[in-house]
Amino acid sequence: MTMRGWITSPAVRGLALLALCGAYLQGGLVKLMDFDAAQAEMAHFGLHPAHLAAAAVILLELGACALILTGRLRWLGALALAVFTAAAALMANRYWEAPADARFMLMNAFYEHIGLAGAWVLVAWHDLTERTHGRS
Repeated sequence: MTMRGWITSPAVRGLALLALCGAYLQGGLVKLMDFDAAQAEMAHFGLHPAHLAAAAVILLELGACALILTGRLRWLGALALAVFTAAAALMANRYWEAPADARFMLMNAFYEHIGLAGAWVLVAWHDLTERTHGRS
């Protein structure tokens, strides 16, 4: 098999999508298993009521991953995670407000999240492009 054939195979595509979803699946499941901690996390970031915010995040993380991994409305799941990831980066990784000793790690996390949000936009773009051209 050629490199092109290998990298464009359905197996590699599925594994890549699973890898992209990994942090959201883990985050959603951990929040689901420890809902008190999920509420505390929401309250820490100023989201109230914390129980509704935690439930919404769990639903978003797990629901969007389900859409992406099944291929049903993949573009919608990908765009939802793009917006969520960018918002989370702005909320949790405000490196420009951090003390100098914490700035480097927060800055790295911020730009990693922005890069991941960009990857989700590309997943949505690719899915919509395939649908426009009659492939899926």
